[in-house]
Amino acid sequence: MDMMQWILPIAFIVAGFVAGIIGEKLIFRKLEQFVIKKHIAGGNIIFHSLHRMTFIWFVIGGFFWAVLSSPLRPDIVNVLQKILTIAFLYSVTLVLARLAAGFANLLVRRTEGVPTSLVSNLAKAVVLLLGTLILLQTVGVQITPIVTTLGIGGLAVGLALQDTLANLFSGFYLIISKQVRTGDYVKLDAGQEGYVTDITWRNTTIKEISNNVVIVPNSKLASAIFTNYHLPAKEITLTMNVGVSYDSDLEQVEKVTVEVAKEVMQEIAPKLIANEPYIRFHTFGDFSIDFTLYMRVSEFFDQRIGKHIFIKKLHKRYQEVGITIPFPIKEIYVQHNMNGNSTLNSD
Repeated sequence: MDMMQWILPIAFIVAGFVAGIIGEKLIFRKLEQFVIKKHIAGGNIIFHSLHRMTFIWFVIGGFFWAVLSSPLRPDIVNVLQKILTIAFLYSVTLVLARLAAGFANLLVRRTEGVPTSLVSNLAKAVVLLLGTLILLQTVGVQITPIVTTLGIGGLAVGLALQDTLANLFSGFYLIISKQVRTGDYVKLDAGQEGYVTDITWRNTTIKEISNNVVIVPNSKLASAIFTNYHLPAKEITLTMNVGVSYDSDLEQVEKVTVEVAKEVMQEIAPKLIANEPYIRFHTFGDFSIDFTLYMRVSEFFDQRIGKHIFIKKLHKRYQEVGITIPFPIKEIYVQHNMNGNSTLNSD
């Protein structure tokens, strides 16, 4: 007779597992494919948040009905119901935290340069905290004393975690002030330079051109002297100093040099071609007439490839049209004195 009483509870548990597997493998997958195919906004975030939850909820439901139909004592049933309620509410809180983090990421991606890690982690932490408090209140735990204790204990924790909190608030300051954004190319006063890849609650990550990673505490970066080569805009002016021989036709030099610079811009920065390059002669040097080329490029790092291509093209073009780029020459004169000795003079 006792075994017969457990048949229905066991059946509910098995049914919960079977329904969970079917829901996860068939219904959930089909619905996910439909949303992806139709390009429904936020669909990926929703399905990522619900990952494995369909199975868990069906299993919890099976156990819940199994407890209700079991021959257990009322006090044990009450305890088991609370445990299952806590598990269900925690799973719902976890889903909401994932949704908050996912949509926070989606929002900040539309705002250029806002780091996703700090914002998404903060959104997730807030939802988890609120969900935990609601969960405790639901199962009959008075949260007012807990909140009061947390408030008093927060003072002691704040004193113990001064550095951590300094980094946290410095991170928010950097985001709000927009002095540093993800994707910016920065150079610190200590010499490190590279692209900002992320700003977390504690550190800012900078990826150098050599593919190394520099980790800078937010509080250090907030108080450091650094150059942001992407502010106020990514586009910068590349400058190149060039010298031509004194017998050169300067009008021809200007025309040819600007033409080459336009070719380079068309290759590496076609969107900026409206900003025509130009040159300015400025010095009668010892061996050449010197000028500076001014050419716009898309960002700081493009200077390297821009100079590389420009030097090759300009050297080739100058050779074709007969413009000479002089190199330093030292002339030595031999002077004979009355004793027959030689004196060397150089110019």
